[in-house]
Amino acid sequence: MLNAPPALLAWSVWGLGALLYLIAFYQRVAPAVITDQLMTDFGIGRAALGNLSAFYFYSYVAMQIPTGIIADRWGPRRLLTAGAGVAALGTLLFAAAQDIFWASTGRLLIGASVAVAFVSMLKLASHWFAPRQYALATGMALFMGVVGGVVAGVPLRLLVEAFGWRAVMGVSAACTALLCAAIWLWVRDDPSARGYAGHFQGHGAGRREPILRELAQALSYRNLWLLTLVPIGFSGAVLTFAGLWGVPWLRQVHGLDPKSAAAITSTLLVSWALGGPLLGAWSERMGRRKPLYVVTSAIALAGWAAVIFLPLPLWLLVGLLVPVGFASGNLIIGFAWAKESVPLRLTGTASGICNMGPLLGGMLLQPGVGWVLDRHWTGATAGGARLYDAAAYHAGFELMFGAACLSMLIILFARETACRQAA
Repeated sequence: MLNAPPALLAWSVWGLGALLYLIAFYQRVAPAVITDQLMTDFGIGRAALGNLSAFYFYSYVAMQIPTGIIADRWGPRRLLTAGAGVAALGTLLFAAAQDIFWASTGRLLIGASVAVAFVSMLKLASHWFAPRQYALATGMALFMGVVGGVVAGVPLRLLVEAFGWRAVMGVSAACTALLCAAIWLWVRDDPSARGYAGHFQGHGAGRREPILRELAQALSYRNLWLLTLVPIGFSGAVLTFAGLWGVPWLRQVHGLDPKSAAAITSTLLVSWALGGPLLGAWSERMGRRKPLYVVTSAIALAGWAAVIFLPLPLWLLVGLLVPVGFASGNLIIGFAWAKESVPLRLTGTASGICNMGPLLGGMLLQPGVGWVLDRHWTGATAGGARLYDAAAYHAGFELMFGAACLSMLIILFARETACRQAA
């Protein structure tokens, strides 16, 4: 009998896919620290800036279901390679864009291409890791992604100040192209390609049903719908605050410099990254999904209520962002929960559908908050960029809170799986 793959080999194969997800997250939140430069270079306001950033989410969300189906049928290696290649092209286009149309096109290509990363990582995890390690691998995926978000904070701000945002994005395109080559050379869909026994227990590609029927089967599970909707509020709030509007809010309302503001939003992302694997592991240890998901959702909701509605001193505001981010890492419980809610042969499709939730949150809330800001703009500008007061940001952030309230209600209707895979 074949042996299971060595841990180092398994994590290295998975890790190359995780690097593309790191780049995906970096691209997702990078606009937060170059808002002024983008508005000045392209002559746009907050609503247009929110829409430019959200072009990433438009294509990312649209690609999730196709990505899940293709991952189930064709395997993650080819998906990851193609994704990294197109992401490099989109990043280069964004860096060279001279108007908002080409910048938006670049963001659209980036979102569509890196959309394959997370689902492909989950697919690799189901083949290269034992089932008991799935929640850990999913949590580590979020951790890797948030590392990319942290890189897009203070480090990116320093690089942009030193070299300009276009040059930094050009180098990002080159690094992504190198990753494309590395994935093709090293990653394999299953350990059997390296002479080891795989962990996947589902049906093979040759026994699949027609695509539309398979998609309909996945969508027939109510839990999958509910667990897709819940992250819209909680993860969407994190992506909206840390990915775009938190930095300008901290600068314009609290008077912080760009690097300090970026460091604070990075704190939210770091705590989010830590919460993912830890909450996933605790859920596995408890043998239940719902209790921990509900409790952490309530903590996140209470934290956002305090941040948005209370006149907090800066030190307390920063302190609250840590438990808010940590509790919002409960989306990792949701991914494992969604996987268990459908037959194993549908896990790629289910993961793609479920992964739409967090990105739908960013797609809807980022431009939504920008639209509200422009509605409350008093006409103030600085260096060609619009300035907004505390009342405008308060009104915009109320959208985030409302979405989180809806998510809190939805999670109550999900069915417990007790950490057991559906037959």
